Amino acid sequence: MTIAEVSEKFEVSQDTLRYYERIGLIPRVNRNKSGIRNYTEEDCKWVDFIICMRQGAGLPVDALIGYVWLFQQGDATLEARKEVLIEQRKQLFTKIEAMQKTLERLDDKIVRYEQTIVKKEKTLRRASEQIGHTARATNG
Repeated sequence: MTIAEVSEKFEVSQDTLRYYERIGLIPRVNRNKSGIRNYTEEDCKWVDFIICMRQGAGLPVDALIGYVWLFQQGDATLEARKEVLIEQRKQLFTKIEAMQKTLERLDDKIVRYEQTIVKKEKTLRRASEQIGHTARATNG
């Protein structure tokens, strides 16, 4: 696949793909005789993994570069790679817990605003009804 096709498939810019390759987030992509990147299925799996970890989970670039580097060292780094993933999972879980607390706080605030709005609407409705009764009694 060309870089344009991969860019479209994963909804990421070509510049981002080049950047990811340049800094080592994805392994070097082979090029054809004209020097144009030729992404294989394996390359696309790396792109998918990195995009998921960066955009979906917010993992730091340094941790992912280290993971890719370890992967390129071969099976002797299996345990180390697993440890990187476990550590990143722990950090992500902590972020999710913090985000959950923030979400709950936002939900509480929204409920309070909705309750305030309902009270104000009732007050306005009563005032409007009183004005209507007074106008009918005066004109009546």
